[in-house]
Amino acid sequence: MEITTINRRSMIQCSLAAGLAAATASRKLWAADFTEPVKEAKGLTAYLKDAEVQVRWNNMPLTAYRAKQSQKYPYFYPLNGLASGTSLTAESALPYPHHRGLWLGCDPLNGGNYWADNGLESGQVKSEGLKLGQTTERSAEILDRCNWVRPDAPSPLSDERKFTVAILNDRVWVIDAEMKLTANDDIEIKGAKHSFFAIRAASDISPAYGGVLENSEGGIGAEGTYGKEAKWCGYHGKRAARPDIVEGISVMTHPDNPWKPIWFTRDYGHLSPSPFNFLDEPWRLAKGKSINLKYRVALHVGTPKEADLDGVYRQWIESTT
Repeated sequence: MEITTINRRSMIQCSLAAGLAAATASRKLWAADFTEPVKEAKGLTAYLKDAEVQVRWNNMPLTAYRAKQSQKYPYFYPLNGLASGTSLTAESALPYPHHRGLWLGCDPLNGGNYWADNGLESGQVKSEGLKLGQTTERSAEILDRCNWVRPDAPSPLSDERKFTVAILNDRVWVIDAEMKLTANDDIEIKGAKHSFFAIRAASDISPAYGGVLENSEGGIGAEGTYGKEAKWCGYHGKRAARPDIVEGISVMTHPDNPWKPIWFTRDYGHLSPSPFNFLDEPWRLAKGKSINLKYRVALHVGTPKEADLDGVYRQWIESTT
């Protein structure tokens, strides 16, 4: 019987060859798994984990609803443009770093501050019921329940909120907000410029940095929009990372809302469709009573005219009548 002797060098060479073959096979198998987008990533998808909902469009990040117990209030960030893939809002920017994307808050409210990042002890809008609703290839519902709480003080409000994230076309996606606010105590709001639904736009689309602030009535800048009535108001401009792209974000207010659509605006990038800074008398809501609020946030490629924001507004009103 013939016996083959394998020396140490031969053994090392065989081992290296086997290792290389295994690594090559492994890479081929890995590559075969991702030759094209997986079907689960097609269209609009929503994923809930650790008190945060991530929304993607064809597997690209679109937005996130953040509702952790440590936060001052739940908020949306980022809110990415369809063309640039970068956020049209800021999560934190000077001179007011507590403005976070898109949010709901109020200061002052029954002695508490449910707006600024000055500690949860002054007031907190606390998420207690985050879940996903119906999801299709072009839309997703985000459902949440929140209590407005402050240590050693009665809770002024609780709310139920539904956000519908939807792709309208290749130029516009929206967040439709429906919120029911219930008074847990008698509410009185007077002289509040920091109140309820608000956004903080990204610096590159804000007038202070070269962007444009515009409303549905043709008003331009804070001078032309502050304290004025309008169906919608928002910011647009060239993107810093992609100056060949113009994008914008606008907030639309529904005629069913319980007050006139008077806007609080700033050229540095903050706006809110809230009238509380312009009231002659305090606004009150009796304990046990509720109000319903509806807003649409439209994120668009191009100027408001190019994106047909007036048409986007009409479609929304018709769909909610």
